[in-house]
Amino acid sequence: MGELPGIVITGGSGRMGQMLIETVNASDKAELVGVTERPGHDWIGQDIGVAMGGAERGVKVTDDPLEAFSSAQAVIDFTAPAATVAHAELTAQARAVHVIGTTGFSAQDLKHLEAAARHAVMVRAGNMSLGVNLLVKLTERVAAALDADYDIEVIEAHHRHKVDAPSGTALMLGEAAANGRGVKLADVEDRGRDGITGARARGAIGFTAIRGGDIVGEHDVMFAADGERIVLRHMASDRSVFARGALKAALWGQDKGPGAYDMMDVLGL
Repeated sequence: MGELPGIVITGGSGRMGQMLIETVNASDKAELVGVTERPGHDWIGQDIGVAMGGAERGVKVTDDPLEAFSSAQAVIDFTAPAATVAHAELTAQARAVHVIGTTGFSAQDLKHLEAAARHAVMVRAGNMSLGVNLLVKLTERVAAALDADYDIEVIEAHHRHKVDAPSGTALMLGEAAANGRGVKLADVEDRGRDGITGARARGAIGFTAIRGGDIVGEHDVMFAADGERIVLRHMASDRSVFARGALKAALWGQDKGPGAYDMMDVLGL
């Protein structure tokens, strides 16, 4: 390995995995030192460049994350909750920065991640883009300025393959709105409506999830009152915005002490 921080990408065959690989390869601030995939995947043992349909890059895909992480300064992880929780323990052992873009964690999963963060730097965010994190801040401020006469609805849209709903970003926005109002999201959230649901509860924060096509990610926060609506919107048209943010987080964490961080910390927001 050279002088640049070495980065491992987990789940390299996925859409985000491949985008992350390309982003690290194009960077002059980090180098790709490992790529992992699940046991039995067709890419195991192949050079990652060849597996992605190009020239060799000198990095073979492995199903052994412990071996891959041992030579890394950072691991970027956009996989699935169970895999990320397992990766967190190994990343902590390696004292590498663990950048987590995975969403859909259970309360028990989060406890495991908190334990791992006591031993290494962990940066976890439902969304890695600068624009979305600015939207989170704006949502909190608008919610603080408007009372419960303004109904809040978080509307998100993603591609047909996304398996969790609401999205991690939608939940970030819901938490921001709840913080702005000084309440707990768990006490006011409304995640689904079907059939005769009755009138909307005053002060509820609602979520609407749309899945279809190849939508990268769209998020609206609507504040609706009698006679007017305020809509805050972010639209992502290219996954590279998430990959660039994740790499920024991996580099930011190199000189930080163990602990749990998010993109607000990385971006100084």
